[in-house]
Amino acid sequence: MDIKEQALKKHYEWGGKIEVISRAPIESREDLSLAYTPGVAQPCLEIAENPELSYKLTRRSNLVAVITDGTAVLGLGDIGGLAGMPVMEGKCCLFKEFGGVDAFPLCVKSKDPDEIVRTIELISDSFGGINLEDISAPRCFEIEAKLKERLDIPVFHDDQHGTAIVVGAAMMNAVKLAGKKLSEITVVINGAGSAGVAIGKFLLKLGVGNLVMVDIGGVINRDESYENPAHAEMAKLTNINNIKGSLADALRGADVFVGVSKPNLVTPDMVRSMADKPILFPMANPNPEITYELAKESGAFIVGTGRSDYPNQINNVLVFPGVFKGALSVRARAITEEMKLAAAYAIAALIPEEKLSQEYIIPSALDKSVANAVAKAVADEWLKSQK
Repeated sequence: MDIKEQALKKHYEWGGKIEVISRAPIESREDLSLAYTPGVAQPCLEIAENPELSYKLTRRSNLVAVITDGTAVLGLGDIGGLAGMPVMEGKCCLFKEFGGVDAFPLCVKSKDPDEIVRTIELISDSFGGINLEDISAPRCFEIEAKLKERLDIPVFHDDQHGTAIVVGAAMMNAVKLAGKKLSEITVVINGAGSAGVAIGKFLLKLGVGNLVMVDIGGVINRDESYENPAHAEMAKLTNINNIKGSLADALRGADVFVGVSKPNLVTPDMVRSMADKPILFPMANPNPEITYELAKESGAFIVGTGRSDYPNQINNVLVFPGVFKGALSVRARAITEEMKLAAAYAIAALIPEEKLSQEYIIPSALDKSVANAVAKAVADEWLKSQK
């Protein structure tokens, strides 16, 4: 059986990847009275008088909602929330396994941004944080922005910010190994959806000197008008030389390629046209913009993909469990840009300079120590901002 057949078989066996486990023993009448009626009335009254006590008297302090509308599920597109449930359950598994954070999947049966926002707002008191997942662009930008305005708990769209953080961490180490400086390199991002735009903005905050974004219509530049507000914004922030043309034109002389688009878009000639020691992060899943083998054969200095069967897997699991673990531990009301930067620096720093290599620029996705390092960096940054 191939991996798809094996996975389907296991999902039938599992009957769901998560379950609710009771933390309170119910073995006697006294147990029942303490955990439920009549004793449970007292914590209810305490919370009614002081809502902040919900973090101490319920599981809210360690509970995240993983929410989707099913419009951008993995590489499957708009398959609906119900069909996206296996992905949401998987995400909840990763939260627990890597960060010790309890997470619950919620699939919203709507494509209306305002309806989704209102739904999440109405249930937000049950959770310590909100993780948005697999929501298509540009709606995801609007949904996240409105929720950040209305809620006093962390809201994090992992497809945007988790991806941006892990790419940023990998890039810092790759550029260092190549003997270059972030401020002097040109990075080309192919794909200007939610992930591409977030990566672009994050790399600019990290100090990348020149960023060029390419979408299906070609290089995003200042002479074009864009209906998509995100594209219009990126046109102003990127492409300092205002080049035009195709992906091939953008890659000529570039130092780094980041792909969040479709398979097989990058050719050997494109790689050979790049600057000395080219760095490639073709992350389309499951099939990248150029295969690891072909990229290396074409002269790539470092290659990182989204796949686990090649070196340098650039995977969001290095980010979101630790980000939420840290934010929840200090009861942060938001996840700030500074917290995201702190997370990226923490991930990059986990590999000592003397251990950096072309096949080791980012910790393993299975390294469970990463979440603790990220959590500490994120928590410290929030506490610092509150002084």
